[in-house]
Amino acid sequence: MDTPPLRIGLFGIGLDAYWPQFTGLKERLTGYVARVATKLTRPGVEIVNLGLIDNADSAQTAGRVFRRHDVDLVFLYVTTYALSSTVLPVVRRAGVPVIVLNLAPEPAINYAAFNRLGDRTKMTGEWLAHCSACPVPEIANVFRRAGIPFHQVTGVLDDDPLCWREIDTWVEAARVAARMGSNRLGLMGHTYGGMLDIQSDATLQSVTFGTHIEHLEVDELSALRRTISEEAIIRRVAELHHEFEIQSDCSAEDLAEAARTSLALDQLVATHRLGSLAYFYKGTGIAENEASIASIILGTSLLTGRGVPVAGEYEVKNVQAMKIMDLFGAGGSFTEYYAMDFKDDIVLMGHDGPGHLRIAEGKTKVRPLTVYHGKVGRGLSVEMMVRHGPVTLLSVIEAPGGKLALLCAEAESVAGPIMEIGNTNSRYRFPCGARDFVNRWNSHGPAHHCAVGVGHISDRLEKLGLLLGLQFIRVC
Repeated sequence: MDTPPLRIGLFGIGLDAYWPQFTGLKERLTGYVARVATKLTRPGVEIVNLGLIDNADSAQTAGRVFRRHDVDLVFLYVTTYALSSTVLPVVRRAGVPVIVLNLAPEPAINYAAFNRLGDRTKMTGEWLAHCSACPVPEIANVFRRAGIPFHQVTGVLDDDPLCWREIDTWVEAARVAARMGSNRLGLMGHTYGGMLDIQSDATLQSVTFGTHIEHLEVDELSALRRTISEEAIIRRVAELHHEFEIQSDCSAEDLAEAARTSLALDQLVATHRLGSLAYFYKGTGIAENEASIASIILGTSLLTGRGVPVAGEYEVKNVQAMKIMDLFGAGGSFTEYYAMDFKDDIVLMGHDGPGHLRIAEGKTKVRPLTVYHGKVGRGLSVEMMVRHGPVTLLSVIEAPGGKLALLCAEAESVAGPIMEIGNTNSRYRFPCGARDFVNRWNSHGPAHHCAVGVGHISDRLEKLGLLLGLQFIRVC
């Protein structure tokens, strides 16, 4: 599926009354805006730069231009003092999140050189080129009264890594928000009966993230399995040997069945242009459907590693969390509590079903299981540890008041013994300790699943929550 670029609207503000009074000021400020546009430019991002907006009429036009270009995010660069009536029409009509850039052109005014100018008109013009902070309270006041959410970055235009890391984080969060809005999520089968925590309002997912939800039947996957040729199966088995560490007790028959289902899954995803998938099938005695589900784990792991995360147990909320983590480049593997190790002060976490191959510590093992606990059938399963080092856990939770929220924790994936049971399985150490983490996490009422990804990315997740209007909770 083609991914449209992230469209960022950019405009600076000024006051048209200044231009005839202060020679060169307009051109200087326009140059500042151009420098911001250059810094914002990157692959997959389209900048709609409207330059300086300096009166109410141009503000009305600017708002219409942003709407016509369907921008996802607006950066308002406050270059000098400007009337709030110059800002409100732009942002109000654009109707997307706005980031106010309060960026000084230099870390400080050169006061000695400034005071040697002598000409007080030139001195005022020079001051106006540095007074980006001046109108921010006025703009904030009007946004607050208009009910327009806004966010601020305060710093220096050049040579301010802290400031520009924050701006880059906003861009990345906006990219993920836009990609979530164009994602197509497949739901195949039905919920796992009795797991009340994982059940979710699918409409709420679409309203919150913009996700399109495609309801699928296991029968379609079974029908696609019938179309797979033996030659294609042989090639996919070879691919499985390349991607996984196949254990010696895995049978050729089971590998062929896993390859057949993997190829059928690829067709299913392509047909429905899916960017993620959640599934569960209890089984009703239809052998063909049970075979499809029993042989699904290797294929869903391959998809997850290719950026199409798959969650078992029809976990809608968690596949959304997995997709978010994957879009941030962190992975996003399906996980839950396994046990607590009070001796080493760690929490063991993992899950049966798909694992994220690209964030594994070493190569993911494939083991045969004679029973899928709590599920239909037998067959091959994956066993992996998440790469050792910093990790982030994310859960999409249902907050009081009928809204979704983002629950997050940062930890370390550490080496040590695991249970070699053919499931994903990792050891996590939390800065607040295992006891406090579990108590804090559980206190927010998440479902028992979450997504884990590599790296500490809570700052990006927090900004995503702000862009989507979601409460963000970080427990450690």
